[in-house]
Amino acid sequence: MKSQDKDSLQNRRSFLRQSACASLGLTGVINTLAHLRLVNSALAQGLPGGDYKALVVLFLFGGNDSNNLLIPRKNHASYSQYKSARGVLKILDETDSAYVTGQPASIALTGGGATYGVHPAAGGIAQLFNEGDLAFVANVGTLVYPTTRADYNAGSVPLPPQLFSHSDQQVQWQSSVPDQPFSRGWGGRIADLLASQGYAQGQVSLSVSLSGINSLQVADQEVQYAVTPEGAIPLAGYAASGNPYGNALNGDGTYKTTTAGKRLKAFDDITNYTYQHLLDDDHAKVVKRARANEGLVGAALTAAAATGVDFDNLFLNAQSNLGDQLKSIAKLIAGRTALGNSRQIFFASIGGFDTHQDQLDAQTNLLGELGSSLKAFSDTLKALGVNDNVVTITHSDFTRTLTPNGQDAATAGSDHGWGGHQIVLGGPVNGGQIYGSFPSLALGAGLDAGSSNRGRWIPTTSVDQYAAVSANWLGVSPTYLADIFPNLSRFEDPFGSSANLGFL
Repeated sequence: MKSQDKDSLQNRRSFLRQSACASLGLTGVINTLAHLRLVNSALAQGLPGGDYKALVVLFLFGGNDSNNLLIPRKNHASYSQYKSARGVLKILDETDSAYVTGQPASIALTGGGATYGVHPAAGGIAQLFNEGDLAFVANVGTLVYPTTRADYNAGSVPLPPQLFSHSDQQVQWQSSVPDQPFSRGWGGRIADLLASQGYAQGQVSLSVSLSGINSLQVADQEVQYAVTPEGAIPLAGYAASGNPYGNALNGDGTYKTTTAGKRLKAFDDITNYTYQHLLDDDHAKVVKRARANEGLVGAALTAAAATGVDFDNLFLNAQSNLGDQLKSIAKLIAGRTALGNSRQIFFASIGGFDTHQDQLDAQTNLLGELGSSLKAFSDTLKALGVNDNVVTITHSDFTRTLTPNGQDAATAGSDHGWGGHQIVLGGPVNGGQIYGSFPSLALGAGLDAGSSNRGRWIPTTSVDQYAAVSANWLGVSPTYLADIFPNLSRFEDPFGSSANLGFL
């Protein structure tokens, strides 16, 4: 099934879940009894405090080759393995005798024993790491159970289905439950829980996407709300300079006596009508909610402009699609009072990481955009005084094979892998460190999956463990983590010392 067909199917499922009694027919990840227990028990706890927290999930679509994002330096135990196996894709430590002056070299990280570096285009990431605002979580990926190379080769434990498929792995990262049919995303499950606990005081959903409809934010109740970097998408045909409804509405929001004003009033009257048919009535509610959300998002952007923070100047070196998404998220956070929620989950993305060819040039552009955008986002949150209220985490389909698929540096790329390194950023992050377990880079041994000996790393940290740390920071208590992440108990406690996941 094509990815766009799956998205359409997921959207239909999400819509049906909003209809009366739809949940009685679901047999997804979390059954009806567990969901009722989660919601009813949460309601009994009473309302939370008014502190604000926002989680930004940034998806690197296509499978980022993180072997060249977080790179061992010369004094790292795996440097010689990296240098040998990476072939024409290797990025050397500038102190290596084989290094040629003028070639790109990895940028040294001062933390983690100074044995790691980052891609030479990712200077923003290096600066954030060295200043203590950013950390890496090593070798994260989709898992059904903890898996060793022997387990993989013997087939003795269940594996995530369609392990090296882009579309399947993207959904599994966003659901965290690879061994069950897709039902809801882990972000959507968190949003439902937090809403039941009183964190959704506003009219806009807890889940806002700057990158279209996604699997992560699919929920039972908190329907994801998608906006563009320019703001909410208004009804077509009413545009006027500086105001999408300027030819239909007066400054006080009343309808103009123009044709456009009369037409908009008629449209609103139709959507305000109560319909007997459930689907007609629900469709009208969706339209009304969208129109109401336009105003709230507009108010948030107006409030952001009133802060005096020069967003455009702070993002001057991050004028890109990703930069625009993160700038808009920063504005919505700045105008959070208009949105009214004390918790928010944002989704953003950048594509192009399916680097089967021309990887060196492609990653220079992609990781340059990623680094500059994250740096601008961090600087803007600090200027707004909310850096301690926001955490950003990355996802990606998978990393890629350590070995290249060609011998020509100008054209070679790498192929689909498994476990990869992820970025966590923000004031609450215990930055300047490498969390999880960095894998041995030995081919055909250790964590290299299968018999191809190409460096497909079996993850040592599951998506469940990784995401649970952020969920707990948002306010999900350990009591409910099993409802959000049903497979979490199969892995080491992410809050215990052995898992080394204390990044928050």
